Amino acid sequence: MSLAMAAPAVPAPDRGLNRAGSLTDHMVAVLRRGGADMGQLGVPDRRTDRSEDDVWDKIAVPKARARRLAWERSIEDAAHNEYLPFRLLTGPVKLDANQKPKTLQNWLDSLIEAQESGARPETLNMIIAGNIGTGKTAAACALGNEAVLAGLDTLFVKHATYLTWRRPDSAPHNMKAWEVRKKFATCKLLILDELCGEMDMTATEFTRRETTDLIDARISAGRPTAYTTNLRSRRTKEHPGLGVVDILGERLLSRLEASAHLAKITGTDRRKPTKPLDW
Repeated sequence: MSLAMAAPAVPAPDRGLNRAGSLTDHMVAVLRRGGADMGQLGVPDRRTDRSEDDVWDKIAVPKARARRLAWERSIEDAAHNEYLPFRLLTGPVKLDANQKPKTLQNWLDSLIEAQESGARPETLNMIIAGNIGTGKTAAACALGNEAVLAGLDTLFVKHATYLTWRRPDSAPHNMKAWEVRKKFATCKLLILDELCGEMDMTATEFTRRETTDLIDARISAGRPTAYTTNLRSRRTKEHPGLGVVDILGERLLSRLEASAHLAKITGTDRRKPTKPLDW
């Protein structure tokens, strides 16, 4: 008797298998309830939890991780890692009253509400102004930290750095100049630090062109931006120095101000030593 005799053919269903192209009972059940049970994977199921419709977009693990990493990289590129623990009203390092945390929180709340309803924010821009060393950048970073946690794709860049990166072969991470523009023009919230800082009239032509393009693009698309600056908006008798209008021009500054709220940061220079150094 040959040991190589062919076994009798037994239909697939009789062997506990499914016919080719047929659906398993499990697959039928999945389709009936509208898809896989993502709760088994640690991700909230937006279909079954209608009370938390926004949870899906805000804390889905891969999306939240990418959002956080993009924000942290932008902070690292600015060498401001020390500001990552800052928060507006609660947390390990929170702002003081002089840094207007409630004003910034209220504005952020309005942005989140607008995003959830698909509307354009009523107040599109936040201008965080104050003297050198009063804590404007810390306040702006705290705002960004909160925004990322709330689900807004947020990036940070210094105004002068953005202008440098827009020049050929000057951007980090092998980015092209057009990629720099796209990155900062399309993020949900942009923190543009030190608006017109350390600039003079010789930089006006290039600065106006690039800054106008960025700000106009964000305003036209209804994307909010927070600006920090230690310059006044315009020259006055009391403050005859260079104003933001001298760099950006009256038309762009007026457009920016038309949909902006001002958070004036007060207080003394936090960077000064408590005791003057004697050289």
